Amino acid sequence: MTIYPAIDIKGGRCVRLSQGRADAETVYSDEPVAVAAGFRAAGSEWVHVVDLDGAFDGEPRNLGAVERIVGLGLRVQLGGGMRTRASVEKALAMGVARVVIGTRAAESEPFISDLVAAFGDRIAVGIDARNGNVAVKGWVDTTATTALGLARRMDALGVATLVHTDVATDGMLGGPNFAAQEAMLDAVRARVVASGGVGRREDVIRLVEAGGTRPNLDGVIVGKALYEGRVSLADLLGIARSQGSKR
Repeated sequence: MTIYPAIDIKGGRCVRLSQGRADAETVYSDEPVAVAAGFRAAGSEWVHVVDLDGAFDGEPRNLGAVERIVGLGLRVQLGGGMRTRASVEKALAMGVARVVIGTRAAESEPFISDLVAAFGDRIAVGIDARNGNVAVKGWVDTTATTALGLARRMDALGVATLVHTDVATDGMLGGPNFAAQEAMLDAVRARVVASGGVGRREDVIRLVEAGGTRPNLDGVIVGKALYEGRVSLADLLGIARSQGSKR
């Protein structure tokens, strides 16, 4: 299982939002690239980057910082504002390992199927759920589409990886919505990256244990708990490696 330390970029700075609300922002660093370097030094191979400005504006705004993070040798999973093929191609061309499509996945299945045909498993779909329904446009709008329904359709299109975020728990440090994550894992064959709510190492251990019976659990995204010092990235990486050796 992969631990994905998270970097959310807004206004060129590394921030975290509570439940995705732009008015509930905490700034942790003015240098997102330096934060990424710290994750690499701790042993991480991956980093999950969200261009929050892109998510709110509808097109990427922080690709310069993303490119510098790629240059550190990290595998970058990037979301936020990826709503055109040109934006996706630009990100992939600069070396981003995997692009996460959110809003456009809820709007257009042909858009996703065309990207999957062209770029295979470098395309992931982000499914952000508020009370079980899909939230879009930087989580500002909530649709009538259910998260599980969208996930099954994306799975049928051949999307290899789904990033499933429970909006209510995101940035709150109170623990993931385990029931929702397990329901997602049971609903699809695609790999699932769990996101939202991790506040302590026991949360990650519980997810790792769930992955023991659900092999499509790809990993977990950890953000605010790292920045607040509630968990150690090196420790979480060790937990994930330990579980992997048991499989």
